[in-house]
Amino acid sequence: MKGTTVQLVVKTQTGTDGFGNPEYSEELVSVDDVLVGSPTTDDMTATLNLYGKKIEYVLGIPKGDTHDWVDAEVIIWGMRYRTIGYPTTGEQENIPLRWGSNVKVEKYG
Repeated sequence: MKGTTVQLVVKTQTGTDGFGNPEYSEELVSVDDVLVGSPTTDDMTATLNLYGKKIEYVLGIPKGDTHDWVDAEVIIWGMRYRTIGYPTTGEQENIPLRWGSNVKVEKYG
């Protein structure tokens, strides 16, 4: 199996506007070897029931990745998505292959 390169949108607070709301700058960070797969029917139903959101893909995150995937924006094949919830991670030593976490994404923007 071979993963693809996705771009994670990393936001950094740069200040506040005149109303005190935070302002952010965005940096695109390439993350290599990410698996992009279709969600199961159970995943789609559970996420729709829990969050009211429709899953487009499930991403397999490479072991050892230290990026923050919670409520993050991801660009996959030129399209923008947002992660849903927290990544699910297992005991890295007990998981075969190179991917140790999964995160669901919805279409965004």
